Amino acid sequence: MKDWDDEFDNVGHVPNALGYFDTWAERAAEFRKMHLKADLDQPYGTGTRQRMDIFWPEEIPIGLIVLIHGGYWKRLDRSYFSDLAAGPLAHGWAVSIPSYTLAPDAHIHEMTAEIAQATTTFAQQVNGPIRIIGHSAGGHLATRMMCKDTALDASIINRIENIVSISGVHDLRNLYHTELNEVLRLSAEEAVSESPYLQTPLSGIPLTCWVGADERPEFISQTKILHEKWSEMGVDAQLVIEPSMHHFTVVDSLKDMNSEMVKALLG
Repeated sequence: MKDWDDEFDNVGHVPNALGYFDTWAERAAEFRKMHLKADLDQPYGTGTRQRMDIFWPEEIPIGLIVLIHGGYWKRLDRSYFSDLAAGPLAHGWAVSIPSYTLAPDAHIHEMTAEIAQATTTFAQQVNGPIRIIGHSAGGHLATRMMCKDTALDASIINRIENIVSISGVHDLRNLYHTELNEVLRLSAEEAVSESPYLQTPLSGIPLTCWVGADERPEFISQTKILHEKWSEMGVDAQLVIEPSMHHFTVVDSLKDMNSEMVKALLG
């Protein structure tokens, strides 16, 4: 039987993994100092963590990017990821990075609802197409937005042109057997209902499933199974396994306006 704690253990398999969090926080804070055209700490609900940072391009936005942070649904917030807005911003897109209530204060289905609420609030402020991208737990939450049971209104869904999941967890059932679940508090029922892999996707929204080649085998598998299944269900899905990238470096390409990841997001 597999050791599921080890299978999902990114930190334990990357040297000085926790040091990446400090690096992320530092470079994100520097970006916020340099990019003054921003509305920081904007509410999208009444909860303490129901806040988002919005970064604006120099001209009228072409459209809206919702960037959802990771952290295994239990750590981090939007302040670690501000600089990842740089690539889309350079192409004229507005970027919103929401925080959301973390476990154990919220169950995953509540986080899913919060991201839908944040997306709706942002979409009400700006016209144009919407694209959603997320990393790790954020990759899971991004793909939850294109499941048929999404809380998004049809007027919002009709504006979504693309979704990118980076290193997402799409079948939550094996998390039920990990120590992590002491914090997540997943029931067997929620592990099914919150797994995009086990849900029916909306039609007409393209999906890119992205993962680093040097990530844990389980994360590569999680990416492949969603791509395969949703492709069979009619989704225009692309699979990218990026060479030499692990779980904590794979998101860096979002900072580069000419990167393949930014091209996949913006088309």
